[in-house]
Amino acid sequence: MTAVYGKLIRDNIPEIIIKQGKTPIIRTLSRDEYIYHLKIKLLEEVNEYITCSNIEEICDIYEVIDAIKKTEGYLDADIEAVKTAKAIKNGKFDKRLFLEKVEV
Repeated sequence: MTAVYGKLIRDNIPEIIIKQGKTPIIRTLSRDEYIYHLKIKLLEEVNEYITCSNIEEICDIYEVIDAIKKTEGYLDADIEAVKTAKAIKNGKFDKRLFLEKVEV
């Protein structure tokens, strides 16, 4: 029996599968494929967080974001600068504001 996954996995997953007595069929993605699948993985992890709302899912989201940052060459200082600039311009989400509508 073969289970087909077709998804980006963490680095230790092949060894875990082998320890279970199974044979993983894997390949290394090109940079473009990797970025594409990181985006899909990010959506997957966000959807899992929406469903479960637990700290493990938040950690998975961070792990994917760290991989995206590394692959794209984004520096933490640059990310923090852009984040701060956006917070100054548009604010944060601290006030829990919800826009119902805008009347014209």
